[in-house]
Amino acid sequence: MEAFQTIQGEGYHQGKAAYFIRLGGCDVGCHWCDVKESWDASEHHPTPIRQIIKSIPENSKRVVVTGGEPLMWNLNPLTQALKSRGIKIHIETSGAYSISGSWDWFCLSPKRRKLPVPKAYRLANELKVIVYNQSDFHFAVKQSKKVSSGCLLFLQPEWSKRSLMMPLIVDFIKENPQWMVSLQIHKYLEIP
Repeated sequence: MEAFQTIQGEGYHQGKAAYFIRLGGCDVGCHWCDVKESWDASEHHPTPIRQIIKSIPENSKRVVVTGGEPLMWNLNPLTQALKSRGIKIHIETSGAYSISGSWDWFCLSPKRRKLPVPKAYRLANELKVIVYNQSDFHFAVKQSKKVSSGCLLFLQPEWSKRSLMMPLIVDFIKENPQWMVSLQIHKYLEIP
């Protein structure tokens, strides 16, 4: 769908330079999704992997593959090509599809409508749960029991509800210090 150099805005690696590769196609369908234009894969013409690799700036050390839902595609060829350039490869996924590709960082952001496959929980370096309403705290706790003990746990307010949910997130984290806050700092910075 698109590719661009930016600053990682969410989760453990927020604030670090990253080249984003956003793939079209998603059937998870979160009503609060901020890239709904990515849902229909047919609207985004496939880009040859060699062209994607060529577009990455020489000084890029980190690539984030996201979507849509990136795991709808076989990502083995893309990650093999990225690895050959010595680039660290991250994925942001709902984990709802079979895992393909080789990842240096696996950000799992599970969604109720289509839960992750078991392997996604095992691979997760970071669990990021979007908080849209109070029931999302219960969902987050339930999901956290499925990841490894070393997985980092993040709660991120849904952007349109951030002023309402942030105080609740703060209170929850005070009581559950294994969790951390993830903010969409790219939106505060007004960058992609």
